[in-house]
Amino acid sequence: QVQLVESGGGLVQAGGSLRLSCAASGRTFSTYDMAWFRQAPGKEREFVAVIRWNGDRIYYADSVKGRFTISRDNAKNTAYLQMNSLKFEDTAVYYCTADLTTGLRTREEFYDYWGQGTQVTVSS
Repeated sequence: QVQLVESGGGLVQAGGSLRLSCAASGRTFSTYDMAWFRQAPGKEREFVAVIRWNGDRIYYADSVKGRFTISRDNAKNTAYLQMNSLKFEDTAVYYCTADLTTGLRTREEFYDYWGQGTQVTVSS
């Protein structure tokens, strides 16, 4: 079992930055991949970024590449999403999630555990 709790969301102006955190507990953090997904109003949840269990491989959605950075600190059992140059279209509920099969996956059906989500609102 894995429990995930996101924090760091909020309201920010376009062009601004936010840093999301995801605190994990339960199973040993360094044994599974971590990812971020988001869901905008009226849209399906979509992949944002994923980081391998040891941090040596990372993959981003094209929409956030060059603006967002995913990272993890296995000593602190925490994953992060640094979001820079935020755009109005980044407005969404952001979810962190864990993949115990460590496949660096981008589809949500492969993810086993989810946080409750944190709202990010970007004003234009």
